[in-house]
Amino acid sequence: MSHQPSQKTAEAPKASAAPVKAPRLAPPTLDMSVTLAGIPLKNPILAASGTFGYGVEFEDVVSLERLGGFVVKGLSREPMAGNPAPRLYETAAGMLNAIGLQNIGARAFLEEKLPRLRKIKDAVVVANVYGYTTEDYCETIRILNDGEGIAAYELNVSCPNVRYGGITFGQDPYLLSELVANARSASSRPLIVKLSPNVTSIAKMARAAEDAGASAISLVNTFLAMAIDPVTRRPRISNVTAGLSGPAIKPIAVRMVYEASQAVSIPVVGIGGISTAEDVVEFLLAGATAVEVGTANFWDPRACERLVNDLERWCLQQQIEKVSSLTKGLLLS
Repeated sequence: MSHQPSQKTAEAPKASAAPVKAPRLAPPTLDMSVTLAGIPLKNPILAASGTFGYGVEFEDVVSLERLGGFVVKGLSREPMAGNPAPRLYETAAGMLNAIGLQNIGARAFLEEKLPRLRKIKDAVVVANVYGYTTEDYCETIRILNDGEGIAAYELNVSCPNVRYGGITFGQDPYLLSELVANARSASSRPLIVKLSPNVTSIAKMARAAEDAGASAISLVNTFLAMAIDPVTRRPRISNVTAGLSGPAIKPIAVRMVYEASQAVSIPVVGIGGISTAEDVVEFLLAGATAVEVGTANFWDPRACERLVNDLERWCLQQQIEKVSSLTKGLLLS
């Protein structure tokens, strides 16, 4: 009898185990907003006065609504032509400028520039103001009070007071206090005082501004400097001396922001050589609530918008949930 091989019963294939799904994590959240002198800002990046025109000049290049805000070119009571050329000179790590506060005047700004700025959604516009007497400052502010769409004033106190032998308002605590108090009385908006670094004690000047009624302070303005052409033996700048800005001044500016923020309780805006997200963070850790970006706009017109994006990425990488938490976050031990 032939033997036939037994047929094994085919086994049903085993069902493979369902893959274990990792829990879905919520995307990281980041709050970039800060509050400056009662003014809500989308982020802490502002364009500095004198480096961003009146804002409208950049609207085809920069998404202005992306910025925390911008400070327009300094405005005076009457139009000013500024200094003769040459008035800009590039240094090894910065720039000398002696523009001479050229501007169209406060009234022309209200008529020609501000209506266009009001069309920019959620734009925070700060008007920089200067003069050669206290009356100049106050009258300029009174003119600007009629303009709708200005969030605050920034007082440039690095101007020479013609009634006191040319000493700048920002170098004498008495003159500074007098100016700020009068400007505060004339103003219908928050008042940011932009301090000069050309002083012995920045903390003393910061306290003088706060005590006189400043809503916030910004620092630093440019450092007094000069350059000479060795061949012609002439100054590189027609005004002989000029203001130094750019990366060269950043470490000094960070130190001054730290000292000023320790001396006052009002918000501080950091200025000086900012070109990277890490620069922004340095100023915030030193005590700044927000920063202004200046010289970087000359070599990269989109610097401010780029810094907003770079700061967002940096904070997400470092798992920072609120940008405002960085302010005064310096660890000393």
